[in-house]
Parts: sequence; structure tokens; C-alpha cells
Amino acid sequence: MADITPLFKPLRIKSMQLANRIVMAPMTRGFAVNGHVGQGHVDYYRRRIEGGAALVVTEGVTIDRPAAANEPHVPRFHGEMLDGWQPVVEAVHAAGGAIAPQIWHTGSVESKTTDWQPDVPVESPSGLIMPGEARGQAMSEEDIADTVAAFARAAADAKRLGFDCVEVHGAHGYLVDQFFWSGTNVRGDHWNGPSLADRTRFAAEIIRQIRAAVGEEFPLILRVSQWKQQDYSVRLAPSPAEVEAWLGPLVFAGADVLHCSQRRFWEPEFPEIDGEQGLNFAGWVKKLTGAVTISVGSVGLDGDFLKVFEGAVAGPARIDGLLDRMDRDEFDLIAVGRALIVDPGWPTKVRTGRFDDMIPFTPDALASLA
Repeated sequence: MADITPLFKPLRIKSMQLANRIVMAPMTRGFAVNGHVGQGHVDYYRRRIEGGAALVVTEGVTIDRPAAANEPHVPRFHGEMLDGWQPVVEAVHAAGGAIAPQIWHTGSVESKTTDWQPDVPVESPSGLIMPGEARGQAMSEEDIADTVAAFARAAADAKRLGFDCVEVHGAHGYLVDQFFWSGTNVRGDHWNGPSLADRTRFAAEIIRQIRAAVGEEFPLILRVSQWKQQDYSVRLAPSPAEVEAWLGPLVFAGADVLHCSQRRFWEPEFPEIDGEQGLNFAGWVKKLTGAVTISVGSVGLDGDFLKVFEGAVAGPARIDGLLDRMDRDEFDLIAVGRALIVDPGWPTKVRTGRFDDMIPFTPDALASLA
């Protein structure tokens, strides 16, 4: 087994102090009643800190925009629904951890688990769910301005409630990502353009307004991905130069941390450049932008996380490759998803070498907040 020390080094990001490098990845659970979180959420997030994670990124919580949600039971992060988050924050802090809400607008993406629809038209940059496939309506300038302002209000509310940082969901084909993707952004105005750098303007404006709302010392995370749930083969940036053109402006706008989502974290992003053992997505992003990066994707399990939607089981997997990458400082933090759903104590088991006690993942684990 490789040295575990780099995984358990502390890290400071502006005002946020982390005890180690393990993050609970944001995963939609769908147990919010009418948008409200309750005691089950308090206990759920607290247990992951007690089990050894340093930072919890909550499941996606929707901003104050009528079409922001695509499921009825995801938490809302505005109005009276904010009240339930105070006990969650306090419990995580009492257990010695940090917490960020992942603020979210689902755009024109449909739920994989329900036929529920919002009572207003869904919205996206161009009224498309994927290239050539219409769903909902294109956003007006007023819609865009209201959405940007709603992201900033959510971030300000997060700071007011005592969260340690905030994450903007800009990945996986949801609204922010639909502005990045030329297949779903076919607008004829300044929110589009011939290059990927041009299509960062919406995300950059969200980041700038959040930064103005929360100040310089409150950390801001942006989650990004090459792949889209509408098409797993999409790559926004097929070269390092295009990665830099895409994400460099967002770091300049005020993003402190880039949360780089891959289906499998161990896969090299550009093997044609640095080989089959080369840098993964987060590694290249860190090298090109200088930002703190989080890597994520099927950590600690032997099956692709997208197979969850097909009812797949995944067994525990060795993490030697992860430890090797941490040792060479390829990325700064690692986010763990399904392994932490089934086993809140996964980080402690890694730290104490109890690999034989790891618990396999089955879809049954999604049936409750445990």
C-alpha cells in the first residue's frame, strides 16, 4: 500500500481550514419534503464528518428561480427553506468539519427518476436539452440577469448561515454547463460566441457577482466536467490550450477551487500527450490554471457511478492509484461519492488500514438517508 500521509494532510483555502483532503461529493438524495431539509439531513451530513471526511459538499440545492429544479424533493435554498440548513451547519461544525452548499439550476435537463415537471416552462440558453433537441424555452436577458442574481443571493445566504464555502454546479449538462456547450448554446448574442472562452461569460458573471456578495476570503468552488449526462462522449476542451481558455477566465473572475468531475478519476485526460499514466482532468486543470483542484469519479469502488441508474452493484476497490496521485501532488482534494453513502466511516477505515472492512455499494443504499 502506498503512503496514506498525503491524503490526511491539512489544507487551508482562504478562510476555510480542512483537516484532511477528503471531501464528501455532492449527490442528489431527494429526501427534502416540499424543499425543506430536516433532522435526517442533519444526522446524514454529521455522520460523514464523524467518519473522517473534512468537507461536505451537499447535494444540489436549487436557487430562487421557478424553473431551477427538475425533481420535487431536492432541497430549495431560498426563502423559508433556508431555516432548516442552520442545524445542518451547526452539526457539521460540532463534529469538526466544514460544509458547502452546492447551488444549482438544472436547466432543461429531465430527471432520471421522476416524471415531475415544474409549473413553469423549463429554461436553458437556447431552449435545447441537447444538440437539435428542443425542450422548454430560451432564456431572455431578463431571465439571465435574474438567474445570476439568484446565484449571488444563494451564496450570500450560505455565508450568513455559517457555511464555510459555496459550490456552483457548472457540470454534467445542467444550466451553467449548457452555456459552455456549443451544442446547447446557439444564441446569437454576447452570451455565446465562436470559442469556448466566449461561452464562459455566463459562468464568469455568476462568479463575479458571488464574489461581490461574499467578499474575498469566502472560498468559491466551481464544479466542471467535460462529459454531459446527455452525451457521455462530449469533450468541451479537446486540448490543454482549450482547457486553459475555458477555465482560466473563471479563475480570474474569482473561482478559488475547480471541482473536476470525471466518470473514473484514474483515467488520463490527454494520454496522447503524457501517456496512460498521465495527469487526470483535475491534474491538468491544476497545472494550467494554478487553482486548487478537487478530483472525483468512482473513488474507492470498482464500478462506474453512472451505472447506479441501471441498478449496478460496485465492490470496494484498492486506492493505491489515488494515493500515488496524491503523493505527487497531482490534485489537492479527492471527493468520494457512493463509498461514503454506504459507509460514513470510509475515511477512517482508509486512515487505519481497515480495507477488508470496506462495504460494497448497492442501489438499496439510496432508499434512505443513513
